[in-house]
Amino acid sequence: MAIVSAFLVPGSPLPQLRSDVAPWGRLNQALRKAGMALAASRPDVVLVYSTQWMAVLDQLWITRQRSTGVHVDENWHEFGELSFDIASDTGLAEACVQDCRAAGIHARGVDYDQFPIDTGTITVSSLMGFGSEALPVTLAANNLYHDNAQTEQLSRIAVQAAATQNKRAAVIGIGGLSNTMFREPVPPDSDHVISRSDDDWNRRMLALLECGDAGQLRALMPEYAGQAKAEMGFKHMSWLLGALGEQFQGANVLEYAPLYGSGGAVVEFKLA
Repeated sequence: MAIVSAFLVPGSPLPQLRSDVAPWGRLNQALRKAGMALAASRPDVVLVYSTQWMAVLDQLWITRQRSTGVHVDENWHEFGELSFDIASDTGLAEACVQDCRAAGIHARGVDYDQFPIDTGTITVSSLMGFGSEALPVTLAANNLYHDNAQTEQLSRIAVQAAATQNKRAAVIGIGGLSNTMFREPVPPDSDHVISRSDDDWNRRMLALLECGDAGQLRALMPEYAGQAKAEMGFKHMSWLLGALGEQFQGANVLEYAPLYGSGGAVVEFKLA
């Protein structure tokens, strides 16, 4: 069994930068709890797809052994900096590049100093506790021209590459739920999902995750993306569905909370 654990998590930096705000603090604690579950599953590598790392030409994979730097989020710069030091499984990433090419997908590795690692990957790796040399990552970009089906294909390629190398893998899809934020300043302590409709849709999709109905989930994702403006068409969920396949048996929602009007959830999947 290549996949030993899987998680859907938000990419907002607010749970890390402002954990003193009640809903963001709950997400902070849920991410830490998810990190403990990830560690307990004893993976050799973490396969990560973040909606915030966007590519427009090739499918990109980080092939640099160690990525370090200081990042300032473009939206929440007033709350401080995010330092990062993330180790990658370069052998697995290079295999993913080659296997993508073999499948007819234009792909290449990224290996240069000070590459701008995205906010979501930095925040989630920090709070969940992966990305060290002992537990490296394989990072896949969100190609804006790839639809949900092709995103599923990418994760299947990554999982097969990990299995070929006899590596136990955890899988993480980084991204939010409904993605409409407040356009005017709102006191953080009064944060809430911006509309009843968005909240209802978020809860409906989370319920489908809990019951493990992959077919209905796929069928509703386009409508969800349209009605609630789900982040990047919910492609981070497609990454997870492709990776998990028949192992997807349901999920536990560890936390659901607003993120400046948008919706975010920390979800741990049940595996067969």
